[in-house]
Amino acid sequence: MPRAISPEERVPLDHPLRLVCVMVDAVLKELSPLLGWLDSHTRRLAIAPDKWLRALLRQVHYTIRSERLLMG
Repeated sequence: MPRAISPEERVPLDHPLRLVCVMVDAVLKELSPLLGWLDSHTRRLAIAPDKWLRALLRQVHYTIRSERLLMG
């Protein structure tokens, strides 16, 4: 069975998407306190909204077909 290749291995170090990810991380870090209210209304443990958005954006940027592959 072939080994799964992570997005980090797949994308060259000088690829423009890496810069986009750095910018997105900075913006989401800044928005994190504002997104916190989304978690507080559900009153259950969940993935933080900023981390969830970051993961979905990376999934789209790296053309990963599913959340399962993203987390694998």
